[in-house]
Amino acid sequence: MIEGFHSTIAAVGLLHRVRDDELLRRHGLHAGQEFVLAYLWEEDGLAPGEIARRRGCETATVTVSAQRLERAGLVRRERDDSDRRLVRIRLTDAGRALRAPVTAVMDELTEESLEGLDAADRDHLLVLLRRVQGNLKRRDVRSSYH
Repeated sequence: MIEGFHSTIAAVGLLHRVRDDELLRRHGLHAGQEFVLAYLWEEDGLAPGEIARRRGCETATVTVSAQRLERAGLVRRERDDSDRRLVRIRLTDAGRALRAPVTAVMDELTEESLEGLDAADRDHLLVLLRRVQGNLKRRDVRSSYH
């Protein structure tokens, strides 16, 4: 066992999420909502289940985020034309307009997090974190932090 791994990775995750939330609040968002928006910026009109599969989280998590984003006027939820049981999430103009500022927030947080690491260290860290992520995914760990 690596001394301190569990507590360190938990602390990094928590600190990252808290700072993410702080930066996103400038734009009326909460941590995690940027991922729903990001999937929609790439492919508008996804169903909550499709976003959840891509994100590796539960559909209910996406549904709650979509409801909050809808109340904020950033998305609208509508029934699918061919399958009325299915809900599609579509960006509003306000949701589309957040792409650049939210991307800038994500870049800012990345730079803050990796400050003092050179390019080789950054690349190596990403490789290692993806390996850890893959190890956990193989065990079907469900989390909104994928």
